[in-house]
Amino acid sequence: MTADLDVRRAADRFHTAAGWLESHHSFSFSHHYDPGNTHFGLLLVSNDDVVAPGTGFDTHPHRDMEIVTWVLGGSLVHQDSAGHNGLIHPGLAQRMSAGRGILHSEKNDAAGSAEPVHFVQMWVLPDEAGITPGYEQLDVTADLDRGGLVPVASGRPGHEAAIRIHQKDAALHAARLKAGESVALPTAPYAHLFVARGNVALEGAGQLVEGDAVRITGAEGQRVTAEGDAEVLVWEMHSTVQ
Repeated sequence: MTADLDVRRAADRFHTAAGWLESHHSFSFSHHYDPGNTHFGLLLVSNDDVVAPGTGFDTHPHRDMEIVTWVLGGSLVHQDSAGHNGLIHPGLAQRMSAGRGILHSEKNDAAGSAEPVHFVQMWVLPDEAGITPGYEQLDVTADLDRGGLVPVASGRPGHEAAIRIHQKDAALHAARLKAGESVALPTAPYAHLFVARGNVALEGAGQLVEGDAVRITGAEGQRVTAEGDAEVLVWEMHSTVQ
Protein backbone atom coordinates (compact mmCIF):
# COMPACT_ATOMS: atom_id res chain seq x y z
CA MET A 1 0.00 0.00 0.00
CA THR A 2 1.34 3.42 -0.95
CA ALA A 3 1.14 6.04 1.78
CA ASP A 4 -1.28 8.92 1.26
CA LEU A 5 0.12 12.28 2.43
CA ASP A 6 -2.43 15.03 3.00
CA VAL A 7 -0.60 18.32 3.61
CA ARG A 8 -2.48 20.94 5.63
CA ARG A 9 -0.90 24.40 5.55
CA ALA A 10 -0.63 26.61 8.62
CA ALA A 11 -2.46 29.50 6.96
CA ASP A 12 -5.47 27.32 6.18
CA ARG A 13 -6.25 26.42 9.80
CA PHE A 14 -9.30 27.75 11.62
CA HIS A 15 -8.35 30.87 13.63
CA THR A 16 -9.65 32.27 16.91
CA ALA A 17 -8.50 35.73 18.04
CA ALA A 18 -9.77 36.90 21.42
CA GLY A 19 -7.31 39.61 22.45
CA TRP A 20 -5.73 37.51 25.20
CA LEU A 21 -5.71 34.41 22.95
CA GLU A 22 -4.45 33.56 19.49
CA SER A 23 -5.45 30.02 18.58
CA HIS A 24 -5.13 28.02 15.39
CA HIS A 25 -7.17 24.83 15.09
CA SER A 26 -6.19 21.90 12.87
CA PHE A 27 -9.67 20.35 13.23
CA SER A 28 -13.22 21.57 13.80
CA PHE A 29 -13.32 23.25 17.21
CA SER A 30 -15.82 25.41 19.11
CA HIS A 31 -17.79 27.50 16.61
CA HIS A 32 -15.47 26.47 13.77
CA TYR A 33 -17.12 23.46 12.17
CA ASP A 34 -16.39 21.59 8.96
CA PRO A 35 -18.08 18.16 8.74
CA GLY A 36 -15.20 16.97 6.56
CA ASN A 37 -12.55 17.97 9.12
CA THR A 38 -13.53 16.58 12.52
CA HIS A 39 -10.62 14.21 13.22
CA PHE A 40 -7.80 12.12 11.81
CA GLY A 41 -7.29 8.65 13.20
CA LEU A 42 -7.98 9.04 16.93
CA LEU A 43 -6.91 12.70 17.06
CA LEU A 44 -9.85 15.09 17.46
CA VAL A 45 -8.14 18.33 18.50
CA SER A 46 -4.76 19.90 17.77
CA ASN A 47 -4.83 23.52 18.89
CA ASP A 48 -1.82 25.81 18.55
CA ASP A 49 -2.38 28.44 21.26
CA VAL A 50 -0.66 31.62 22.41
CA VAL A 51 -1.99 33.08 25.68
CA ALA A 52 -1.07 36.54 26.98
CA PRO A 53 0.46 37.02 30.46
CA GLY A 54 -2.02 37.19 33.34
CA THR A 55 -4.79 35.56 31.30
CA GLY A 56 -5.96 32.11 30.32
CA PHE A 57 -8.79 29.62 30.17
CA ASP A 58 -11.11 29.85 33.17
CA THR A 59 -12.49 26.72 34.83
CA HIS A 60 -14.38 24.59 32.31
CA PRO A 61 -15.49 20.95 32.01
CA HIS A 62 -14.25 17.96 30.03
CA ARG A 63 -15.44 14.36 29.80
CA ASP A 64 -14.12 11.12 28.26
CA MET A 65 -11.06 12.59 26.57
CA GLU A 66 -7.30 12.17 26.84
CA ILE A 67 -5.84 15.70 26.73
CA VAL A 68 -2.10 16.14 26.15
CA THR A 69 -0.42 19.55 26.46
CA TRP A 70 3.02 20.41 25.06
CA VAL A 71 4.51 23.83 25.85
CA LEU A 72 6.83 25.47 23.32
CA GLY A 73 7.58 28.71 25.19
CA GLY A 74 6.66 30.29 28.53
CA SER A 75 4.82 28.36 31.22
CA LEU A 76 1.23 27.25 31.80
CA VAL A 77 -0.45 26.75 35.19
CA HIS A 78 -2.89 23.82 35.42
CA GLN A 79 -5.46 23.33 38.20
CA ASP A 80 -8.35 20.87 38.27
CA SER A 81 -11.25 19.69 40.39
CA ALA A 82 -9.47 16.45 41.29
CA GLY A 83 -6.86 18.45 43.20
CA HIS A 84 -4.06 18.34 40.63
CA ASN A 85 -1.80 21.33 40.14
CA GLY A 86 1.03 21.66 37.65
CA LEU A 87 3.37 24.18 36.07
CA ILE A 88 4.00 23.05 32.49
CA HIS A 89 7.10 24.30 30.68
CA PRO A 90 9.02 23.32 27.53
CA GLY A 91 10.22 19.73 27.69
CA LEU A 92 7.55 18.67 30.16
CA ALA A 93 4.73 16.51 28.79
CA GLN A 94 1.35 16.67 30.55
CA ARG A 95 -1.69 14.44 30.30
CA MET A 96 -5.14 14.93 31.83
CA SER A 97 -7.67 12.11 31.58
CA ALA A 98 -11.10 13.70 31.77
CA GLY A 99 -12.81 10.36 32.37
CA ARG A 100 -16.27 10.57 33.86
CA GLY A 101 -15.93 14.34 34.26
CA ILE A 102 -13.45 16.97 35.45
CA LEU A 103 -13.17 20.74 35.70
CA HIS A 104 -9.89 22.50 35.02
CA SER A 105 -8.29 25.85 34.25
CA GLU A 106 -5.15 26.77 32.32
CA LYS A 107 -3.57 30.14 32.99
CA ASN A 108 -0.48 32.10 32.10
CA ASP A 109 -0.29 33.49 35.61
CA ALA A 110 2.77 31.92 37.23
CA ALA A 111 4.60 34.29 39.59
CA GLY A 112 6.79 36.63 37.58
CA SER A 113 5.32 35.57 34.24
CA ALA A 114 5.72 38.41 31.75
CA GLU A 115 5.79 36.58 28.42
CA PRO A 116 3.10 34.83 26.38
CA VAL A 117 2.84 31.06 26.73
CA HIS A 118 2.82 29.10 23.49
CA PHE A 119 1.55 25.54 23.60
CA VAL A 120 -0.06 22.81 21.55
CA GLN A 121 -3.00 20.97 23.07
CA MET A 122 -4.12 17.69 21.58
CA TRP A 123 -7.14 15.50 22.36
CA VAL A 124 -7.52 11.80 21.57
CA LEU A 125 -10.42 9.48 22.31
CA PRO A 126 -9.83 7.07 25.21
CA ASP A 127 -10.38 3.36 24.69
CA GLU A 128 -12.70 3.22 27.72
CA ALA A 129 -15.39 5.67 28.81
CA GLY A 130 -16.18 6.70 32.36
CA ILE A 131 -12.78 6.10 33.94
CA THR A 132 -11.58 7.92 37.06
CA PRO A 133 -10.13 11.30 36.05
CA GLY A 134 -6.35 11.48 36.26
CA TYR A 135 -3.29 13.64 35.71
CA GLU A 136 0.36 12.95 34.91
CA GLN A 137 3.36 15.04 33.89
CA LEU A 138 6.92 14.09 33.04
CA ASP A 139 10.01 16.10 32.07
CA VAL A 140 11.55 14.50 28.97
CA THR A 141 14.15 17.19 28.26
CA ALA A 142 17.08 14.81 28.71
CA ASP A 143 15.55 12.34 26.23
CA LEU A 144 14.94 15.11 23.69
CA ASP A 145 18.52 16.32 24.06
CA ARG A 146 19.81 12.84 23.19
CA GLY A 147 18.11 13.17 19.82
CA GLY A 148 15.71 11.08 17.79
CA LEU A 149 11.97 10.68 18.01
CA VAL A 150 10.97 10.46 21.69
CA PRO A 151 7.66 8.88 22.85
CA VAL A 152 6.23 11.39 25.32
CA ALA A 153 2.62 10.24 25.80
CA SER A 154 1.49 6.75 24.92
CA GLY A 155 -0.81 3.85 25.57
CA ARG A 156 1.23 1.59 23.28
CA PRO A 157 3.22 -1.43 24.53
CA GLY A 158 6.94 -0.70 24.70
CA HIS A 159 6.52 2.99 25.51
CA GLU A 160 6.63 2.61 29.28
CA ALA A 161 9.02 5.56 29.66
CA ALA A 162 6.35 7.98 28.41
CA ILE A 163 3.42 9.36 30.34
CA ARG A 164 0.52 6.96 29.92
CA ILE A 165 -2.68 7.74 28.07
CA HIS A 166 -5.76 5.57 28.17
CA GLN A 167 -5.66 4.69 24.48
CA LYS A 168 -3.72 1.56 23.51
CA ASP A 169 -3.74 2.50 19.82
CA ALA A 170 -2.09 5.93 20.08
CA ALA A 171 1.25 7.49 20.96
CA LEU A 172 2.63 11.01 20.75
CA HIS A 173 6.29 11.43 19.80
CA ALA A 174 8.39 14.61 19.83
CA ALA A 175 11.76 15.52 18.34
CA ARG A 176 14.01 18.55 18.57
CA LEU A 177 16.18 18.66 15.48
CA LYS A 178 19.26 20.61 14.42
CA ALA A 179 19.83 21.64 10.81
CA GLY A 180 20.29 18.55 8.67
CA GLU A 181 19.16 16.09 11.34
CA SER A 182 16.37 13.71 10.44
CA VAL A 183 14.07 11.14 12.02
CA ALA A 184 11.89 8.41 10.56
CA LEU A 185 8.18 8.56 11.28
CA PRO A 186 6.58 5.52 12.95
CA THR A 187 5.06 2.87 10.70
CA ALA A 188 1.34 3.00 11.40
CA PRO A 189 -2.06 3.06 9.67
CA TYR A 190 -2.38 6.73 10.67
CA ALA A 191 0.31 9.27 11.48
CA HIS A 192 -0.12 12.99 12.10
CA LEU A 193 2.94 15.23 11.79
CA PHE A 194 2.80 18.78 13.16
CA VAL A 195 5.66 21.22 12.67
CA ALA A 196 5.69 22.98 16.02
CA ARG A 197 8.79 25.10 15.40
CA GLY A 198 11.03 25.82 12.44
CA ASN A 199 11.01 24.38 8.92
CA VAL A 200 11.47 20.76 7.82
CA ALA A 201 11.28 18.64 4.70
CA LEU A 202 9.15 15.49 4.67
CA GLU A 203 9.96 12.67 2.29
CA GLY A 204 7.21 12.60 -0.33
CA ALA A 205 5.75 15.99 0.65
CA GLY A 206 8.59 18.51 0.39
CA GLN A 207 9.09 21.59 2.54
CA LEU A 208 6.91 22.24 5.57
CA VAL A 209 6.97 25.43 7.61
CA GLU A 210 6.02 26.13 11.21
CA GLY A 211 2.34 25.37 11.76
CA ASP A 212 2.03 23.01 8.79
CA ALA A 213 0.72 19.48 9.37
CA VAL A 214 0.56 16.29 7.36
CA ARG A 215 -2.03 13.53 7.76
CA ILE A 216 -0.50 10.28 6.59
CA THR A 217 -2.57 7.19 5.90
CA GLY A 218 -0.36 4.12 5.71
CA ALA A 219 2.79 5.71 7.14
CA GLU A 220 5.88 3.76 6.13
CA GLY A 221 8.73 5.42 8.01
CA GLN A 222 8.99 8.55 5.87
CA ARG A 223 11.89 10.74 6.98
CA VAL A 224 11.59 14.27 8.33
CA THR A 225 14.70 16.45 7.94
CA ALA A 226 15.22 19.80 9.66
CA GLU A 227 16.26 22.80 7.57
CA GLY A 228 17.32 24.66 10.73
CA ASP A 229 16.49 24.23 14.40
CA ALA A 230 13.04 22.60 14.45
CA GLU A 231 10.61 20.75 16.68
CA VAL A 232 8.01 18.27 15.48
CA LEU A 233 5.12 16.43 17.13
CA VAL A 234 4.03 13.10 15.67
CA TRP A 235 0.96 11.04 16.57
CA GLU A 236 1.20 7.33 15.76
CA MET A 237 -2.29 5.77 15.61
CA HIS A 238 -3.37 2.22 14.94
CA SER A 239 -7.13 2.75 14.73
CA THR A 240 -9.56 5.54 13.92
CA VAL A 241 -12.77 7.04 15.25
CA GLN A 242 -15.65 4.68 14.51
